[in-house]
Amino acid sequence: MTTHDQTPGVLYLVATPVGNMEDITQRAIETLGAADIVAAEDTRHSRVLFTRHGVTVKRLESYHAHNLESRTGHLVRELLAGKSVALISDAGTPGISDPGAVLTRAAVAAGITVSALPGASAPILALTASGFPSHRFVYEGFLPRKKGRRSLMESWKDEPRTVVFFESGMRLIKTLEQMGAALGNRKVCVAREMTKKFEEFLRGDIGEVIGELTRRGQVKGEVTVVLAPEGFTLD
Repeated sequence: MTTHDQTPGVLYLVATPVGNMEDITQRAIETLGAADIVAAEDTRHSRVLFTRHGVTVKRLESYHAHNLESRTGHLVRELLAGKSVALISDAGTPGISDPGAVLTRAAVAAGITVSALPGASAPILALTASGFPSHRFVYEGFLPRKKGRRSLMESWKDEPRTVVFFESGMRLIKTLEQMGAALGNRKVCVAREMTKKFEEFLRGDIGEVIGELTRRGQVKGEVTVVLAPEGFTLD
């Protein structure tokens, strides 16, 4: 609980670029510089962004999947003591398939004001550039590594909405093969290196995309996959 002379601080969810470092808003830059604490998923990665935009951070702390248990309570206590906290992830909007969702829930439960600053989001970028129906879609985050993977894909057979999910480049071809076996030769878009120099949106039937990726060899990094509804065509 807070005392009468303590007004809780605000938790700011600050979107950062998914690739191109110029894709950050002026409001985000100002918020990062003004916050009492900036909580970052990878402090080394974040310092590069700060340097690029001339941001001087008052206090930088790590907040990632391996220190959630200790850092969540710590940051909530700082917020209740009146400190403002700006939360950023490695890329994109915090809280989307990353630890930020845990801190946000804890802050809401403690009665702390949460303010979300708009900005880049990989699922939305991939969806809008795919050319697939975007008026209704479902976001699946990262697919299960093993248990539940096949049943999830099979559930997409009757899914009328476009499906968006993240996948590792190392598992991408295998995932597309599993999708083809479960769903047939549906239309798919593989988005990689978004907003960077070699940005690419590889569109086509699942079989066509598998063939192209196989010819190239190993796919590096993380990609965003967009699966079109049954019967959709780009023609």
